[in-house]
Amino acid sequence: MRKKLSFVIIASLFAAIACNCAYCQQRDGRSRASRGKIDTLVRDGYKLIFINRDSSFSLTTKNRMIETFFAVYPPMVERFNKNSSRQVNFIIDPSFEGVAIASGRRITYNPKWFASNPDDIDVVTHEVMHVVQAYGNTPGPGWLTEGIADYARYKYGVDNQLGGWSLPEYNVKQSYTDSYRITARFLLWIEVNKGASVLEKLDAAMRDHTYNEEIWKKLTGKSIDELWKEYSKSPELIAETLRKSSRKISLYSWMLD
Repeated sequence: MRKKLSFVIIASLFAAIACNCAYCQQRDGRSRASRGKIDTLVRDGYKLIFINRDSSFSLTTKNRMIETFFAVYPPMVERFNKNSSRQVNFIIDPSFEGVAIASGRRITYNPKWFASNPDDIDVVTHEVMHVVQAYGNTPGPGWLTEGIADYARYKYGVDNQLGGWSLPEYNVKQSYTDSYRITARFLLWIEVNKGASVLEKLDAAMRDHTYNEEIWKKLTGKSIDELWKEYSKSPELIAETLRKSSRKISLYSWMLD
């Protein structure tokens, strides 16, 4: 009787273990599906983890995003923040409703945006600059954060022209606080007229949380309002600078469908 009872107990234990293992495998399967397909790519000390949660996402777009990352991220790291993370995660997430968002070293993209705008590949350039910035909970102004990111998109972008993206012409209704492309154009003017190091020092001050409005005068001899006034008086100089700087060759013309 004891032997029979022992056998039943042991058999029950094995059944329970088998059941639990089957459950774990099923649960892990669902977890893998929810995480999506994961590719890890490493080049010259930089790692990109590409997580695709959209099975219909274009392979061409995926490849262009990967090539753009490796083309633009290393030089921006070298120029602005050598301590930037050497690993960045891209997540293609159908549930995300924006265009793209960077948080730490993770960037989430909306596949619907790329389906409708397949040539706007330099969204990647803008977003990876946010990883380089690594400002954290900075007290610095948001317009400067986004202006620097769009400045980087202009300077390092692989095919802004094909994507229909450019810096706008100056007009009197604009302000340096308008952010994004308008601020980026102003920053380009500062680079040309006051020196590239001004941009690098502004970026560093934002990251170190030492930014304040006095920094403009310290770096250029003029307040930001004085700089904007000077900028507004010479839009033709900026237009010429843009023409000279916009002659870029696409890295990906051979990949287009």
